Amino acid sequence: MKEVLDKVQVIVKAADDRLATDIEVLDVKELTPIADYFVIMSAKNERQLDAIVQAITEAAEDHKIEIKDVEGKRSGRWILIDLFDVIVHVFYYEERGHYNLENIWKDAPVLDIHEWLA
Repeated sequence: MKEVLDKVQVIVKAADDRLATDIEVLDVKELTPIADYFVIMSAKNERQLDAIVQAITEAAEDHKIEIKDVEGKRSGRWILIDLFDVIVHVFYYEERGHYNLENIWKDAPVLDIHEWLA
């Protein structure tokens, strides 16, 4: 299990480094077979969204974390990075409230990530 949490930490730190806002990690392993964790965050504009996604994918490559897929790059409003047991959702801030993943997955425990943030 620590290995998956190490992966989550790499993602959170990379996103925080690019000033992603409202980063939340939901522990969904008991609720869905899709993944163990969802990492959800916002970007203030599309340029920052691209920078966050690039930072996360580069950090994943640097730490030998396999990337299954990256979806949504063309729309630039919600980008999903599938890392198998961790799924990262990077939202343009206006879109996040519309999809409201935190409410959809409200039964998922929220991981305390404060010690990983700068």
